[in-house]
Amino acid sequence: MSPDVAVFTASHPERPPVPVPVDWTAVERWLGLRLPEDYKRLADTHGPLDFGEYVWVHVPCVQEGRFDYGRWLEDTHREARIAARQLPEDQRPPIHPDPGGLLAWGCTRGSDVLFWDTSVSENPDEWTVVVRHSPGIPGSGLQPWHRYDLTLGDYLRHTVRAEWELPSPPGPLIGPLSNAIARTAFLPSPEAWAPPDPSAPRLTDSERHVALETGTGLDALRLLCPPPAAPYLGDGTWAGLFGELGTALPSEYVTLMNLYGAGCWNDWLRFYTPLRTGDRRYLQHIESTTDGYRDLEGSHPQWHPLVTWPETGGFLPFANSIDGDQLGWLTQGDSPDDWPLILWPRHASQGPPLRTGLIDTLLAWLRGKFSTPGLAALDEDDDPVQFAVFKSWDDSAYW
Repeated sequence: MSPDVAVFTASHPERPPVPVPVDWTAVERWLGLRLPEDYKRLADTHGPLDFGEYVWVHVPCVQEGRFDYGRWLEDTHREARIAARQLPEDQRPPIHPDPGGLLAWGCTRGSDVLFWDTSVSENPDEWTVVVRHSPGIPGSGLQPWHRYDLTLGDYLRHTVRAEWELPSPPGPLIGPLSNAIARTAFLPSPEAWAPPDPSAPRLTDSERHVALETGTGLDALRLLCPPPAAPYLGDGTWAGLFGELGTALPSEYVTLMNLYGAGCWNDWLRFYTPLRTGDRRYLQHIESTTDGYRDLEGSHPQWHPLVTWPETGGFLPFANSIDGDQLGWLTQGDSPDDWPLILWPRHASQGPPLRTGLIDTLLAWLRGKFSTPGLAALDEDDDPVQFAVFKSWDDSAYW
Protein backbone atom coordinates (compact mmCIF):
# COMPACT_ATOMS: atom_id res chain seq x y z
CA MET A 1 0.00 0.00 0.00
CA SER A 2 1.18 3.52 -0.78
CA PRO A 3 2.54 5.54 2.13
CA ASP A 4 0.31 7.96 4.00
CA VAL A 5 1.25 11.51 2.98
CA ALA A 6 1.59 12.37 6.68
CA VAL A 7 4.81 10.31 6.70
CA PHE A 8 6.65 12.66 4.34
CA THR A 9 4.80 15.98 4.75
CA ALA A 10 4.19 18.66 7.38
CA SER A 11 0.99 20.56 8.05
CA HIS A 12 0.98 24.25 7.09
CA PRO A 13 0.93 26.31 10.33
CA GLU A 14 -1.53 28.93 9.04
CA ARG A 15 -3.79 26.77 6.83
CA PRO A 16 -3.79 23.28 8.30
CA PRO A 17 -5.74 20.69 6.31
CA VAL A 18 -9.37 20.18 7.33
CA PRO A 19 -11.23 16.96 6.46
CA VAL A 20 -14.70 16.97 4.87
CA PRO A 21 -17.19 14.13 5.38
CA VAL A 22 -17.43 11.87 2.32
CA ASP A 23 -20.07 9.24 1.62
CA TRP A 24 -17.75 6.94 -0.31
CA THR A 25 -20.50 4.43 -1.08
CA ALA A 26 -22.53 7.13 -2.83
CA VAL A 27 -19.50 8.61 -4.59
CA GLU A 28 -18.29 5.24 -5.89
CA ARG A 29 -21.80 4.29 -7.01
CA TRP A 30 -22.02 7.57 -8.97
CA LEU A 31 -18.61 6.99 -10.55
CA GLY A 32 -19.25 3.33 -11.25
CA LEU A 33 -15.81 2.58 -9.78
CA ARG A 34 -14.16 1.85 -6.47
CA LEU A 35 -11.47 4.38 -5.58
CA PRO A 36 -7.95 3.77 -4.23
CA GLU A 37 -7.69 3.38 -0.48
CA ASP A 38 -4.76 5.82 -0.22
CA TYR A 39 -6.92 8.52 -1.85
CA LYS A 40 -9.85 7.88 0.46
CA ARG A 41 -7.52 7.89 3.46
CA LEU A 42 -6.02 11.19 2.29
CA ALA A 43 -9.47 12.74 1.84
CA ASP A 44 -10.81 11.47 5.16
CA THR A 45 -7.74 12.74 7.01
CA HIS A 46 -6.94 15.99 5.21
CA GLY A 47 -9.83 17.03 2.96
CA PRO A 48 -9.15 19.11 -0.17
CA LEU A 49 -5.42 19.62 -0.21
CA ASP A 50 -2.89 22.15 -1.41
CA PHE A 51 0.09 19.81 -1.69
CA GLY A 52 3.63 21.17 -1.82
CA GLU A 53 2.33 24.66 -2.63
CA TYR A 54 1.79 23.46 -6.20
CA VAL A 55 -0.61 20.50 -6.52
CA TRP A 56 -4.31 20.65 -5.69
CA VAL A 57 -5.66 17.25 -4.69
CA HIS A 58 -9.41 17.47 -5.24
CA VAL A 59 -11.74 15.36 -3.12
CA PRO A 60 -15.54 14.98 -3.13
CA CYS A 61 -16.65 18.31 -1.66
CA VAL A 62 -18.52 21.43 -2.68
CA GLN A 63 -18.33 25.13 -1.94
CA GLU A 64 -21.00 27.41 -3.32
CA GLY A 65 -19.81 29.36 -6.33
CA ARG A 66 -16.25 27.96 -6.17
CA PHE A 67 -16.07 24.22 -6.56
CA ASP A 68 -18.29 21.23 -7.15
CA TYR A 69 -16.56 17.86 -7.35
CA GLY A 70 -18.96 16.39 -9.89
CA ARG A 71 -18.88 19.43 -12.14
CA TRP A 72 -15.08 19.58 -11.88
CA LEU A 73 -14.77 15.96 -12.97
CA GLU A 74 -17.14 16.43 -15.90
CA ASP A 75 -15.40 19.61 -17.10
CA THR A 76 -11.91 18.15 -16.63
CA HIS A 77 -12.75 14.95 -18.47
CA ARG A 78 -14.36 16.91 -21.33
CA GLU A 79 -11.20 19.02 -21.70
CA ALA A 80 -9.08 15.87 -21.59
CA ARG A 81 -11.11 14.22 -24.37
CA ILE A 82 -10.67 17.31 -26.54
CA ALA A 83 -6.94 17.50 -25.80
CA ALA A 84 -6.45 13.79 -26.52
CA ARG A 85 -7.65 14.30 -30.10
CA GLN A 86 -4.37 16.04 -30.81
CA LEU A 87 -2.71 12.62 -30.53
CA PRO A 88 -2.70 9.97 -33.26
CA GLU A 89 -5.89 7.96 -32.97
CA ASP A 90 -4.13 4.82 -31.74
CA GLN A 91 -2.43 6.79 -28.92
CA ARG A 92 -5.48 8.54 -27.49
CA PRO A 93 -6.23 7.43 -23.94
CA PRO A 94 -9.84 6.66 -23.08
CA ILE A 95 -11.33 9.10 -20.58
CA HIS A 96 -13.84 8.27 -17.83
CA PRO A 97 -16.64 7.22 -18.04
CA ASP A 98 -15.34 5.13 -20.98
CA PRO A 99 -14.20 1.68 -19.76
CA GLY A 100 -10.62 1.83 -18.50
CA GLY A 101 -10.69 5.61 -18.86
CA LEU A 102 -8.43 8.09 -17.12
CA LEU A 103 -10.01 9.45 -13.94
CA ALA A 104 -8.91 12.89 -12.68
CA TRP A 105 -7.85 13.46 -9.09
CA GLY A 106 -5.93 16.75 -9.15
CA CYS A 107 -4.31 19.61 -11.02
CA THR A 108 -1.45 22.04 -10.54
CA ARG A 109 -0.75 25.74 -10.57
CA GLY A 110 1.03 25.10 -13.87
CA SER A 111 -2.20 23.77 -15.48
CA ASP A 112 -1.07 20.14 -15.41
CA VAL A 113 -3.89 17.64 -14.82
CA LEU A 114 -3.35 14.44 -12.85
CA PHE A 115 -5.27 11.21 -13.47
CA TRP A 116 -5.38 7.57 -12.53
CA ASP A 117 -5.12 4.99 -15.28
CA THR A 118 -8.06 2.77 -14.36
CA SER A 119 -7.16 0.25 -17.09
CA VAL A 120 -4.12 -0.97 -15.14
CA SER A 121 -6.01 -3.25 -12.80
CA GLU A 122 -9.43 -4.13 -11.41
CA ASN A 123 -7.87 -3.34 -8.05
CA PRO A 124 -7.94 0.48 -7.69
CA ASP A 125 -5.01 0.35 -5.25
CA GLU A 126 -2.85 -0.61 -8.23
CA TRP A 127 -3.92 2.28 -10.46
CA THR A 128 -0.96 4.33 -11.61
CA VAL A 129 -0.69 8.03 -12.34
CA VAL A 130 -0.97 9.69 -15.74
CA VAL A 131 -0.21 13.42 -16.03
CA ARG A 132 -1.18 15.71 -18.84
CA HIS A 133 1.62 18.23 -18.50
CA SER A 134 1.10 21.77 -19.71
CA PRO A 135 3.30 22.95 -22.59
CA GLY A 136 6.77 24.05 -21.63
CA ILE A 137 7.48 21.38 -19.01
CA PRO A 138 11.20 20.51 -19.40
CA GLY A 139 11.63 17.18 -21.11
CA SER A 140 8.03 16.90 -22.28
CA GLY A 141 8.79 17.56 -25.95
CA LEU A 142 5.68 17.47 -28.09
CA GLN A 143 4.00 14.79 -25.99
CA PRO A 144 2.31 16.26 -22.90
CA TRP A 145 0.77 12.95 -21.72
CA HIS A 146 3.07 10.93 -19.47
CA ARG A 147 2.50 7.67 -17.64
CA TYR A 148 4.23 6.96 -14.36
CA ASP A 149 4.65 3.56 -12.77
CA LEU A 150 3.58 5.07 -9.46
CA THR A 151 0.39 5.01 -7.45
CA LEU A 152 -0.98 8.27 -6.05
CA GLY A 153 0.85 8.09 -2.73
CA ASP A 154 4.14 7.10 -4.34
CA TYR A 155 3.80 9.83 -6.96
CA LEU A 156 3.23 12.51 -4.31
CA ARG A 157 6.18 11.20 -2.30
CA HIS A 158 8.44 11.54 -5.35
CA THR A 159 7.42 15.16 -5.84
CA VAL A 160 8.93 16.09 -2.44
CA ARG A 161 12.08 14.05 -3.03
CA ALA A 162 15.34 15.43 -1.69
CA GLU A 163 17.18 13.92 -4.64
CA TRP A 164 16.48 11.74 -7.64
CA GLU A 165 15.77 8.13 -6.84
CA LEU A 166 16.99 5.35 -9.11
CA PRO A 167 15.46 4.13 -11.22
CA SER A 168 13.74 7.49 -11.68
CA PRO A 169 10.17 7.55 -13.01
CA PRO A 170 9.81 8.27 -16.73
CA GLY A 171 8.83 11.69 -17.97
CA PRO A 172 9.07 15.18 -16.50
CA LEU A 173 8.29 14.53 -12.84
CA ILE A 174 6.94 17.56 -11.01
CA GLY A 175 9.09 19.00 -8.26
CA PRO A 176 10.94 18.81 -6.04
CA LEU A 177 8.17 20.49 -4.06
CA SER A 178 7.82 21.76 -0.54
CA ASN A 179 6.61 19.10 1.89
CA ALA A 180 3.89 21.45 3.23
CA ILE A 181 0.26 20.37 3.01
CA ALA A 182 -2.47 22.95 3.54
CA ARG A 183 -6.17 23.51 3.27
CA THR A 184 -6.90 24.63 -0.29
CA ALA A 185 -7.00 28.44 -0.06
CA PHE A 186 -9.93 28.92 -2.43
CA LEU A 187 -11.99 26.40 -0.43
CA PRO A 188 -12.03 27.93 3.08
CA SER A 189 -15.30 26.24 4.07
CA PRO A 190 -16.01 23.19 1.88
CA GLU A 191 -18.96 20.96 2.62
CA ALA A 192 -19.83 17.35 1.90
CA TRP A 193 -20.66 16.64 -1.74
CA ALA A 194 -23.65 14.55 -2.72
CA PRO A 195 -24.00 13.03 -6.19
CA PRO A 196 -26.82 14.62 -8.19
CA ASP A 197 -30.09 12.75 -8.23
CA PRO A 198 -30.95 11.08 -11.53
CA SER A 199 -33.37 13.24 -13.47
CA ALA A 200 -35.58 12.75 -16.49
CA PRO A 201 -34.31 14.26 -19.76
CA ARG A 202 -35.38 17.87 -20.20
CA LEU A 203 -36.69 17.14 -23.70
CA THR A 204 -38.48 14.12 -25.12
CA ASP A 205 -37.03 12.43 -28.19
CA SER A 206 -39.49 14.24 -30.45
CA GLU A 207 -38.73 17.58 -28.79
CA ARG A 208 -34.99 16.98 -29.20
CA HIS A 209 -35.53 16.32 -32.88
CA VAL A 210 -37.33 19.64 -33.27
CA ALA A 211 -34.85 21.55 -31.11
CA LEU A 212 -31.78 20.14 -32.84
CA GLU A 213 -32.89 19.27 -36.37
CA THR A 214 -36.21 20.36 -37.83
CA GLY A 215 -37.26 23.41 -35.83
CA THR A 216 -36.56 26.93 -37.03
CA GLY A 217 -36.34 30.45 -35.66
CA LEU A 218 -37.50 31.48 -32.23
CA ASP A 219 -39.72 28.42 -31.77
CA ALA A 220 -36.72 26.08 -31.99
CA LEU A 221 -34.55 28.44 -29.95
CA ARG A 222 -37.11 28.59 -27.12
CA LEU A 223 -37.33 24.80 -27.05
CA LEU A 224 -33.57 24.29 -27.07
CA CYS A 225 -32.86 27.04 -24.54
CA PRO A 226 -35.91 28.26 -22.58
CA PRO A 227 -36.00 32.03 -21.96
CA PRO A 228 -36.12 33.47 -18.44
CA ALA A 229 -39.45 34.22 -16.82
CA ALA A 230 -38.47 37.86 -16.34
CA PRO A 231 -35.95 39.05 -18.97
CA TYR A 232 -33.75 41.93 -17.84
CA LEU A 233 -33.39 44.82 -20.27
CA GLY A 234 -32.65 47.78 -18.01
CA ASP A 235 -34.75 50.72 -16.86
CA GLY A 236 -35.03 52.61 -20.16
CA THR A 237 -37.00 52.22 -23.38
CA TRP A 238 -36.17 51.20 -26.91
CA ALA A 239 -37.25 54.63 -28.12
CA GLY A 240 -34.87 56.23 -25.64
CA LEU A 241 -31.99 54.01 -26.78
CA PHE A 242 -32.66 54.64 -30.46
CA GLY A 243 -32.75 58.37 -29.76
CA GLU A 244 -29.40 58.24 -27.94
CA LEU A 245 -27.80 56.19 -30.74
CA GLY A 246 -29.39 58.18 -33.54
CA THR A 247 -30.53 54.93 -35.18
CA ALA A 248 -32.88 52.03 -34.66
CA LEU A 249 -31.44 48.53 -34.27
CA PRO A 250 -32.38 45.38 -36.21
CA SER A 251 -35.89 44.21 -35.40
CA GLU A 252 -34.88 40.58 -34.76
CA TYR A 253 -32.38 41.80 -32.17
CA VAL A 254 -35.17 43.71 -30.42
CA THR A 255 -37.42 40.65 -30.61
CA LEU A 256 -34.71 38.39 -29.19
CA MET A 257 -33.86 40.80 -26.39
CA ASN A 258 -37.51 41.28 -25.42
CA LEU A 259 -37.77 37.50 -25.04
CA TYR A 260 -34.43 36.69 -23.35
CA GLY A 261 -33.09 40.03 -22.14
CA ALA A 262 -29.44 40.66 -21.40
CA GLY A 263 -27.33 37.74 -20.22
CA CYS A 264 -24.81 35.07 -21.10
CA TRP A 265 -25.32 32.20 -23.56
CA ASN A 266 -23.52 28.91 -22.92
CA ASP A 267 -21.37 30.61 -20.25
CA TRP A 268 -19.47 32.30 -23.09
CA LEU A 269 -21.37 34.87 -25.20
CA ARG A 270 -22.49 37.97 -23.26
CA PHE A 271 -25.21 40.28 -24.56
CA TYR A 272 -25.00 43.87 -23.31
CA THR A 273 -27.90 45.28 -21.31
CA PRO A 274 -29.56 47.43 -23.98
CA LEU A 275 -31.90 49.71 -22.04
CA ARG A 276 -29.89 50.52 -18.91
CA THR A 277 -29.57 54.25 -18.29
CA GLY A 278 -26.78 56.05 -16.44
CA ASP A 279 -23.47 54.25 -15.94
CA ARG A 280 -22.73 51.00 -17.81
CA ARG A 281 -25.35 51.77 -20.44
CA TYR A 282 -25.18 50.30 -23.92
CA LEU A 283 -23.62 53.36 -25.57
CA GLN A 284 -20.69 53.29 -23.12
CA HIS A 285 -19.92 49.67 -24.02
CA ILE A 286 -20.10 50.53 -27.72
CA GLU A 287 -17.77 53.49 -27.34
CA SER A 288 -15.29 51.55 -25.22
CA THR A 289 -15.13 48.75 -27.80
CA THR A 290 -14.89 50.97 -30.87
CA ASP A 291 -12.29 53.23 -29.22
CA GLY A 292 -10.22 50.12 -28.54
CA TYR A 293 -10.62 48.96 -32.11
CA ARG A 294 -9.44 52.29 -33.50
CA ASP A 295 -6.39 52.22 -31.23
CA LEU A 296 -5.47 48.77 -32.52
CA GLU A 297 -6.18 49.83 -36.09
CA GLY A 298 -3.67 52.64 -35.70
CA SER A 299 -0.87 50.30 -34.62
CA HIS A 300 -1.83 47.16 -36.60
CA PRO A 301 -4.00 48.22 -39.54
CA GLN A 302 -3.40 44.96 -41.41
CA TRP A 303 -5.30 43.05 -38.70
CA HIS A 304 -8.09 45.61 -38.26
CA PRO A 305 -9.71 46.29 -41.63
CA LEU A 306 -13.13 47.42 -40.38
CA VAL A 307 -14.37 50.95 -39.99
CA THR A 308 -16.23 51.59 -36.77
CA TRP A 309 -19.60 53.06 -35.93
CA PRO A 310 -20.80 55.83 -36.23
CA GLU A 311 -19.03 55.92 -39.60
CA THR A 312 -21.20 54.69 -42.47
CA GLY A 313 -20.98 50.92 -42.64
CA GLY A 314 -19.09 50.89 -39.37
CA PHE A 315 -18.86 48.05 -36.86
CA LEU A 316 -21.46 48.37 -34.07
CA PRO A 317 -21.03 45.75 -31.28
CA PHE A 318 -23.83 44.39 -29.12
CA ALA A 319 -22.22 41.34 -27.46
CA ASN A 320 -18.83 39.98 -26.46
CA SER A 321 -17.31 36.73 -25.30
CA ILE A 322 -15.49 35.87 -22.11
CA ASP A 323 -12.39 35.57 -24.34
CA GLY A 324 -12.66 39.13 -25.64
CA ASP A 325 -14.27 38.46 -29.04
CA GLN A 326 -16.88 41.00 -30.16
CA LEU A 327 -20.13 40.33 -32.03
CA GLY A 328 -21.91 43.15 -33.83
CA TRP A 329 -23.22 44.49 -37.11
CA LEU A 330 -21.81 46.34 -40.07
CA THR A 331 -24.17 49.30 -40.31
CA GLN A 332 -24.60 49.16 -44.07
CA GLY A 333 -27.76 49.03 -46.16
CA ASP A 334 -31.02 50.93 -46.37
CA SER A 335 -32.36 49.70 -43.03
CA PRO A 336 -31.01 48.24 -39.77
CA ASP A 337 -32.71 45.00 -40.80
CA ASP A 338 -30.22 44.84 -43.69
CA TRP A 339 -27.15 45.05 -41.42
CA PRO A 340 -25.02 41.89 -41.66
CA LEU A 341 -23.65 40.26 -38.54
CA ILE A 342 -19.89 40.14 -38.11
CA LEU A 343 -17.54 38.77 -35.47
CA TRP A 344 -14.36 40.62 -34.52
CA PRO A 345 -12.26 37.71 -33.21
CA ARG A 346 -9.61 38.38 -30.61
CA HIS A 347 -7.32 35.48 -31.48
CA ALA A 348 -7.92 35.03 -35.20
CA SER A 349 -7.81 37.02 -38.42
CA GLN A 350 -10.84 39.09 -39.33
CA GLY A 351 -13.37 37.08 -41.30
CA PRO A 352 -16.18 38.18 -43.64
CA PRO A 353 -19.71 39.07 -42.50
CA LEU A 354 -21.82 36.11 -41.41
CA ARG A 355 -24.35 34.77 -43.89
CA THR A 356 -27.31 34.37 -41.55
CA GLY A 357 -29.22 36.63 -39.21
CA LEU A 358 -28.90 36.79 -35.46
CA ILE A 359 -31.53 34.24 -34.43
CA ASP A 360 -30.55 31.68 -37.08
CA THR A 361 -26.86 32.13 -36.26
CA LEU A 362 -27.47 31.77 -32.53
CA LEU A 363 -29.61 28.67 -33.06
CA ALA A 364 -27.02 27.02 -35.32
CA TRP A 365 -24.24 27.82 -32.84
CA LEU A 366 -26.19 26.34 -29.91
CA ARG A 367 -26.86 23.24 -31.99
CA GLY A 368 -23.15 22.82 -32.62
CA LYS A 369 -23.64 23.28 -36.38
CA PHE A 370 -21.98 26.64 -36.87
CA SER A 371 -18.47 27.80 -36.19
CA THR A 372 -16.22 30.58 -37.39
CA PRO A 373 -12.78 31.71 -36.18
CA GLY A 374 -13.19 33.27 -32.75
CA LEU A 375 -16.53 31.61 -31.98
CA ALA A 376 -16.30 28.90 -29.32
CA ALA A 377 -17.61 25.60 -30.68
CA LEU A 378 -19.09 22.54 -29.04
CA ASP A 379 -17.02 19.38 -28.97
CA GLU A 380 -18.16 16.47 -31.11
CA ASP A 381 -19.09 14.48 -27.99
CA ASP A 382 -21.07 17.30 -26.36
CA ASP A 383 -24.84 17.10 -26.08
CA PRO A 384 -26.12 20.48 -27.33
CA VAL A 385 -29.21 20.23 -25.12
CA GLN A 386 -27.00 19.95 -22.03
CA PHE A 387 -24.85 22.93 -23.05
CA ALA A 388 -27.66 25.24 -24.25
CA VAL A 389 -27.90 27.54 -21.25
CA PHE A 390 -28.90 31.18 -20.92
CA LYS A 391 -28.11 33.03 -17.67
CA SER A 392 -29.97 36.29 -17.30
CA TRP A 393 -28.29 39.42 -15.99
CA ASP A 394 -29.68 41.73 -13.34
CA ASP A 395 -28.83 45.34 -12.58
CA SER A 396 -25.64 44.35 -10.74
CA ALA A 397 -24.07 42.90 -13.91
CA TYR A 398 -21.33 44.95 -15.54
CA TRP A 399 -22.57 44.17 -19.04
